[in-house]
Amino acid sequence: MTGVHVHRARGFTLVEVLVALAAMALLAVMAWSGVDAMQRAETGTRERSEELLALQTGLAQWRADLDAVTPMAPWGGLDFDSRVVRLIRIAQEAQTPDSAIVVVAWGARVIDGQRHWLRWQSAPLRTREQLQLAWQQAGLWGENPTEELRRQEVRIAPVDAWQVFFFRNNSWSSPLSSGAGTRVPGSTAQLPVPDGVRLLLDLSEGQVLSGRLQHDWARPTLGAAR
Repeated sequence: MTGVHVHRARGFTLVEVLVALAAMALLAVMAWSGVDAMQRAETGTRERSEELLALQTGLAQWRADLDAVTPMAPWGGLDFDSRVVRLIRIAQEAQTPDSAIVVVAWGARVIDGQRHWLRWQSAPLRTREQLQLAWQQAGLWGENPTEELRRQEVRIAPVDAWQVFFFRNNSWSSPLSSGAGTRVPGSTAQLPVPDGVRLLLDLSEGQVLSGRLQHDWARPTLGAAR
């Protein structure tokens, strides 16, 4: 009679179980690292896209503001006092009736340890008294803004510095130079809007765009006038 051999199922040893658990843990860590890297890359891409969009939107708004400049005596239409660019423009139709105007200011100020290029806009104006007050507020915003004035500003982009030049008499010059046609303090003479405005932005490092950016604007009616 042939003997019958019974084979018992061999289980895993403790060492094998520990090795398997270690391998699974390693795979889990590798998978999590991959997911985390993808999330960081997605976040970085989104932030860079938002930075670029904010800068493009700011430059488009800068052009739109200059295109809509409305000279009014004695303030003129466009002014620069070394701190802030102030201008009077027709209010955007999407926000206010056509008859309203606003005062807009552009400047740069350190916020939370980083200098930012900023835009400020007044409420819609319909009287000369309101315009006078808004013009003064725009100057104050560029020098020593109150909390109320800061609530009307928009951050555009981090910058190390910014400069503005006017094109008059067939040459570029600083708005503060004697040849740029700067208005004499106390004078009621209204200066014409310059034929062009050059904006230089020194964009801070660490952004999607950095270094010097130059943007030239030409008065829309310049060609028609000639």
